[in-house]
Amino acid sequence: MALADYGIDAPKEQQNMMWRGATFFALGLGIFLMNRREYPGPAGTMFFVLGLIGAAFLALAAGWYWTSKNKKLQLRDDIIGGLDLKGDEKVLDVGCGRGLLLIGAAKKLSGKGKATGCDIWTHDLSKNSADATLANVKAEGVADRCKIETADATALPYANGAFDAVVSGLCIHNIPSPEGREKAVSEIYRVTKPGGKIAIFDLFRAGEYVSKLRELGAEVSQDSLTYGVFPGKIVRAKKV
Repeated sequence: MALADYGIDAPKEQQNMMWRGATFFALGLGIFLMNRREYPGPAGTMFFVLGLIGAAFLALAAGWYWTSKNKKLQLRDDIIGGLDLKGDEKVLDVGCGRGLLLIGAAKKLSGKGKATGCDIWTHDLSKNSADATLANVKAEGVADRCKIETADATALPYANGAFDAVVSGLCIHNIPSPEGREKAVSEIYRVTKPGGKIAIFDLFRAGEYVSKLRELGAEVSQDSLTYGVFPGKIVRAKKV
C-alpha cells in the first residue's frame, strides 16, 4: 500500500527563507574575501554578522521543513482526539488540504459516520489538489468514509447544522482580510449542529476566532499546542 503524503506547509515561504539565508551568507563571505587583507577585523565582523543572519534564515527554513514532514500526525491526534468521536458522526474539515484532519476523523468513524473535506486547493501546501487528497484517502484505507469537495471557507455549501463536528487546521489565517476570516468562522459555526463541536488550529489568528465564536454564542476554550518549532493554539468550541 502506498504511503500517504501530507505535503510541505507554505513551500514558497520556505524557499524564500532558504534563498535569504544563502544570500546573506554569500554576501558576508564575499565582503570578507574582498577585504580580509586590508581590513581583516571589520571584514571578519561583517562576515560574522551577515553569516549569523543567514544561518538564522536557514535554520528557520530547516525547522519549518522538519515540522511539515515529522509533526503532522501528532498534530492530527491532538486535534481529532479532543472531539471524542463515537463513530457515527458527520465531520467536516474546512481547508482540508491533502487530507490530514479529514483522514484522522475518518479513522475514528464507522457505520453511518462520514468525513467531508473541502478546500479551494491553494498552493500554501505543496502539490495541493483534490486528486492528491483522494490518493491519501485511498492510501490510508478510509475512502468509504470520506467525501472530498471544492468549496470556499467563507461560503460553505452546506445546510445549517449539517455536521456534528467541524475542524480546520492552518487554513483560516490564509484568508487575507479580517472580514473574510470572520465570515469563515461564522460559516463553520453555522454548519455545526447545536451541541456539536468545533476545533480550529492556527499559529497566528486564534484570538480572532475566539472572539467571533463567543460573539456567536459558543462555549469556547483554547489550548496551547506547539507544532514542531512553532507555537500555536487549538480553539475548541461547542455550539449551544
